[in-house]
Amino acid sequence: MNVAYRLLGSVAESEDAVQEAYTRWYALPPGRQDEITSPGAWLTTVTGRICLDVLGSARARRERYVGAWLPDPLPDHSEWRHGPGADLADPADQMVLDESVTMAFLVVLESMTPAERVAFVLHDVFRYPFAEIAAVLGRTSAACKQLAASARRRVRAARAPVSVAAAGRADAVRQVKEAWENQDIAALVDLLDPAAVMTADGGGLAGAALRPIEGGARIAQYMVAIADKAPGLELLERSVNGAAGRGARRGGGLMYGGGVDKERELVGEGKIEAADG
Repeated sequence: MNVAYRLLGSVAESEDAVQEAYTRWYALPPGRQDEITSPGAWLTTVTGRICLDVLGSARARRERYVGAWLPDPLPDHSEWRHGPGADLADPADQMVLDESVTMAFLVVLESMTPAERVAFVLHDVFRYPFAEIAAVLGRTSAACKQLAASARRRVRAARAPVSVAAAGRADAVRQVKEAWENQDIAALVDLLDPAAVMTADGGGLAGAALRPIEGGARIAQYMVAIADKAPGLELLERSVNGAAGRGARRGGGLMYGGGVDKERELVGEGKIEAADG
């Protein structure tokens, strides 16, 4: 699940990939299973191949996607399940939250080719040797090294996110929540970087800006406008991808949000997500 989520940026697709890998494992004859000395390594290799196929088809789908596509936020595991079966362990509970699962990092991964992403994540994040990565990609070890090197250049070229201490991040989230509740545009402008950029991901199913909104002032006006158009919407302080973030609730339904870097609201089948630079 850790590998799949970093490769796909989608919780649902990651769960599907892991389930497919296990389906293939249990489909093996007992004798073939006995020949595999490391089932965990076998499952990781198969999961990587499945994710590579999904990434290839996902690119085509996302080219037809309405507006921007952004990675799924990962809520705190304590809020992951609701209703019947909530006491059962969920694959998301096993997610390791580190710098490689921050929303900003996942967005950078989206700029890579599928092969670059697989080589980079498996080697630089999970420390798999290139010989094993070659088996996943069907390329030579040397070619996989080049793919990882190209991916690293993309990471270096990306704008480095501002480092914010956990306490400072939580305080910023709280202040944004208070300013939004008071519809205080001036306070929101003061809290946002003047060069901030908000990207909305509605998928054509939820009301969301189709193009990025640039500048703290324009973002603040947009946020206040949302409050006017959605009476009864309540902002909540929540953990998202291991960092302080925001969620929203309206009419009893939870719409998950992001933190200082991300804000996502799941509205029906759609979603609205914003990245503050």
